[in-house]
Amino acid sequence: MRDQLWRRAPVTFILLAIQIIAFIVMTLLGGSTNSNILIECGARVTPLIREGQWWRLITPVFLHIGVAHLIINSITLYFLGIYIEELFSHWRMLAIYLVSAFTGNLASAYFLPNTISAGASTALFGLFGAFLMLGESFRDNSLIHDLSRQFLILVGINIVMDLFLPGIDLAGHLGGLFGGFLVSYVVGAPFVGYVRLYKRLIGSVILFFGIVAMIIAIGR
Repeated sequence: MRDQLWRRAPVTFILLAIQIIAFIVMTLLGGSTNSNILIECGARVTPLIREGQWWRLITPVFLHIGVAHLIINSITLYFLGIYIEELFSHWRMLAIYLVSAFTGNLASAYFLPNTISAGASTALFGLFGAFLMLGESFRDNSLIHDLSRQFLILVGINIVMDLFLPGIDLAGHLGGLFGGFLVSYVVGAPFVGYVRLYKRLIGSVILFFGIVAMIIAIGR
């Protein structure tokens, strides 16, 4: 059973292992809720990004603030990741995850420059975005259509909750969602079907120029 799960979703399990190890390290250093520890370990801090620490647009996805934060995001990653790896392939899943993390933290850095943020939710919303792309591109596939509709409802519920719950990074979630949606067109989903070339080109152009524009805006 374990071997079957590993073969189905090795990238998902590696990502889970990294964030669990990162949490243990932060705990040993002084606690995952300690702002100084979060910053030292790579949390998203806009002034530091402007100083050239652009890696902080990726590393926050592996850090979590408190055990509840880690557990919720780990469970979500487990279930979403298995689906995405089976539908897209292992390396495409990794590309979607990391690009979504980047675009989500980029949006967060721009719209919430005075906060510290961390967590896998930017990338997880990107995986939601990947499902929405499948629903748009393969609407004639009843299974994909039903799955994407369910995930669209989940996205809507999460966004509404983001509007009313304090301390939630709505900008990061939306940035990850759109990043995941667009990069899914770019990489395609060969295990599901053919994504039309013009859609892949449009997704590539929007994603590229959107990232460039946001980086320029943050750097000013």
